[in-house]
Amino acid sequence: MLLQEWKYSKFSILLIFIGILLYWSFAYQLERTDFIQMISLWTVLFFVSYRIIQLNPNNWKFLASAALVFRIIFLFATPNLSQDFYRFIWDGRMLLEGLNPYLSLPEVWIANGNAPIAQAQELYNGMGQLNGSHYTNYPPVSQFCYFIAALLASKSIWGSAIVLRSIIILADIGTFFFGRKLLKSLHLPENRIFWYILNPFIIIELTGNLHFEAVMVFFIIWSLYLLHKGYWYWAAIILALSVSVKLIPLLFLPLFFQKFIFGQRKGFDTTPIGRQELSLKLGLPKLIGFYSIVLITVLITFAPFLSEAFFHNFKRTITLWFQSFEFNASIFFIIRWIGYQIVGWNVIETAGKILPLVTIFILLGLTFFRKNRTTPQLISAMVLGICSYYFLSTTVHPWYIAVPLSLCIFTNYKFPIVWSFVVILSYTAYIHPNFEENLWMVGLEYLIVFIVFGWEVYKRSENTKSKVLQY
Repeated sequence: MLLQEWKYSKFSILLIFIGILLYWSFAYQLERTDFIQMISLWTVLFFVSYRIIQLNPNNWKFLASAALVFRIIFLFATPNLSQDFYRFIWDGRMLLEGLNPYLSLPEVWIANGNAPIAQAQELYNGMGQLNGSHYTNYPPVSQFCYFIAALLASKSIWGSAIVLRSIIILADIGTFFFGRKLLKSLHLPENRIFWYILNPFIIIELTGNLHFEAVMVFFIIWSLYLLHKGYWYWAAIILALSVSVKLIPLLFLPLFFQKFIFGQRKGFDTTPIGRQELSLKLGLPKLIGFYSIVLITVLITFAPFLSEAFFHNFKRTITLWFQSFEFNASIFFIIRWIGYQIVGWNVIETAGKILPLVTIFILLGLTFFRKNRTTPQLISAMVLGICSYYFLSTTVHPWYIAVPLSLCIFTNYKFPIVWSFVVILSYTAYIHPNFEENLWMVGLEYLIVFIVFGWEVYKRSENTKSKVLQY
């Protein structure tokens, strides 16, 4: 037995070493136009992570150390799959100069030749003309992180990237800490957290490419832990901070209705017993208080930037996001194809107005017609809600999948884990110099996701029927 454990230990160390080499290659050698190398590294890294978790299911120190080492490899790398970080640095340096980043366009500063920040031309070239021609839509907590990078490295793009990456790594450490505690409180296997923390998709897209979904996820998981323990007022503040990193968590707000109105009386189901329903009289004030704290906290974070011009620019950017941009969509691409057959042009402007309304109806359906009283039920509804939004969106960048992936580890849904693997197929768009999506690859990506999702829904319904018959 000891010999066998030592053999597994040596094999695990070998896997760590292989992972280090592959992540180093991904961080410092890969060109995003080389899709064959990219998908090869991606696939082997997923296998390595799977085997490391499988061989060390209860050795959380070993697994956590591996996750940290893999992230540190990227510390000095320049992101090679995304150029968004150039805009992050631009916004942070504008703030450092006392300027509101929501009120001006990079392209105007460059055209006038009077940009007040260091390396302005290099940052503009890096972010690209498309990014530089639109107003920023990154909320205040994200802007604060960019400001920290500017404060600590105001004249070095490389130094700013290191600061941003350090913030993201710290956020992942926080997600690990509170995610593990929440799993323990829910009496779920604590090693599930490693399907997020050790997932190559998370390490590459968030740590490697500097996407602040990592910070948003940290606040979401922390908020859910606090809510589960009964500290709903603190949970509201932390959830508001997640909204002020990215606006996406606003979608979750309706889903908390049953948790407050019909949740368990003591500590919001911190024990497996005590299913007495809270009366409307007791639950409604807490629900209103929760929503009020979230919205007030969000407004406080936005307060330093608010003006008539801010509302105009922010609305303009959000509208463009829904009605002009398209990438890696699923249902929308089918609608777009039908539109071409019927009217002969891209119907994104019309679909971009209707599909968000469909998402709202789905969220309301999940709120009132699905049982969301316990924390696991609530999180399951959040997974379904956010995925419904992405399935209906015109634009689904790969790093968006971090949210459903982080939530699914507290549920019985596994399709977001599968999605985190097959989303790499969307990067076939970068094979072409003019950025052309390979719709066959996008179709294959979503075919796999929908098959797994459909199977999981079917199995859940069968299990429910079985329990009802037994009763």
